[in-house]
Amino acid sequence: MPFPAPNAPSADLLSRLADLLGPAGLLTDRSDVTPFCTDWRALYHGRAAAVLRPATTAELAAAVALCGRDGIAMVPQGGNTSMVGGATPDASGHAIIICLSRMNRVRRIDPVDLTMEVEAGVTLKAAQDAARDAGLMLPLSISSEGSAQIGGVLATNAGGNNTVRYGNARELVLGLEAVLPDGEVFHGLRRLRKDNTGYALRQLFVGSEGTLGIISTAILQLQPQPRAVEAALCAVADATAALALFAAFRAQDPALIQAFEYMSGAGMDLVTTLVPGASLPLSEPAPAYVLVELATPRANADLRTALEEVLGAALEDGTVSDAVIAESEGQRLALWKLREEHAEAQRRAGASVKNDVSVPVSHVPDLIARASAACAALVPGIRPAPFGHIGDGNIHFNLVQPEGMDPAAFLAMDHRIMDAVAEIVRDLDGSFSAEHGVGRLKPYMMPGWRGGAELATMRRIKAAIDPRGVMNPGAIFPPDDGPDKPSTPA
Repeated sequence: MPFPAPNAPSADLLSRLADLLGPAGLLTDRSDVTPFCTDWRALYHGRAAAVLRPATTAELAAAVALCGRDGIAMVPQGGNTSMVGGATPDASGHAIIICLSRMNRVRRIDPVDLTMEVEAGVTLKAAQDAARDAGLMLPLSISSEGSAQIGGVLATNAGGNNTVRYGNARELVLGLEAVLPDGEVFHGLRRLRKDNTGYALRQLFVGSEGTLGIISTAILQLQPQPRAVEAALCAVADATAALALFAAFRAQDPALIQAFEYMSGAGMDLVTTLVPGASLPLSEPAPAYVLVELATPRANADLRTALEEVLGAALEDGTVSDAVIAESEGQRLALWKLREEHAEAQRRAGASVKNDVSVPVSHVPDLIARASAACAALVPGIRPAPFGHIGDGNIHFNLVQPEGMDPAAFLAMDHRIMDAVAEIVRDLDGSFSAEHGVGRLKPYMMPGWRGGAELATMRRIKAAIDPRGVMNPGAIFPPDDGPDKPSTPA
């Protein structure tokens, strides 16, 4: 059953919010609000009546209670780094954006429990730095970690570079505090590794994309800081060779693998051509590349020997055609720059269609080959630039417009391109959304992929917790689940 249409906020409501949050906590001038209404890719453009910036959970809860009582749509927004428009309001101008950047305290780090209690507005990089200063490690790592905030990272169940070893964000969450649509606070800040008392309600909010409530604070699991890290960039023929190399490292010691990333030759060419300071440290370009990173907290571990043994055998049997090992921290970061700048390079190359998909690890070569051929047939001259977390089966199958094509004309074909990729992903037992979420880009896919009892159960949960449909309307659920239309890509 469709949710009732959200209301426009009244002058009285905005006045009460101003009294509650103070001058720093409420933005209503159009010049102040507009920057919050566009995603970082500048594909989605909405409008909002105001931006709320609470400084505490109490302020957040009180503000949500006021908005919820009046039936106002609320769009939670962290660092606004969503790839799928998940934090962009619709075009009605009735929604209120709730930004948690002022809730930015690392409350405590427990070196015995190996936990961190952190507010939702702390950037992932700041949380990583705080853990490092305590001699520990927050293993979650994503390209946008300098801007992405903990609340958004958890609300989208971010994956990232180290998932192959530590799992997605969901696996790192021990406890959670969240504000529900009526302003009530869900108190679940527990540091327990074992707690089997009924449903694990915290996990409802992880990956919910702000549609059930707003995460305000979390307790995250930490790891001992690695004593040794080694990284290498390897040239390979294709994804099949990349998986053969992955198998060789797993056979040696799977506990050493911290990251294992795949990059296509076309994608690497864009990075080295368009991103200042990025250069290929190999003798010549290759059809594909692997960035492997080994790490261990063990004392006296000889990671360099372990890395050289596997690479030496791979070079001898032809799995790898060339490789370079980082000789310093600066060189390691330079190798990672080649991986992390793929999205920026594609942005500079023109319009791109992004497919964040996952398949069983063994099916990645088929995915890349079949999807590349399908998209080339659909759009002659299209430039496939797949890259990503091949070690856990998550590939960002991104496609850059043909050279010389009008960007708007290319983006007008985005659903046809995504559908062509999704058809192959479905045939390979995969998912159309691996780590970026559904957002406002892909709700139309939900009935075909998560229909029947699965989608019906999601709808029941949404209706039970948010009966008025005011929490991030337009995200995840198809348009017929509510009155809001997805923001239109520009």
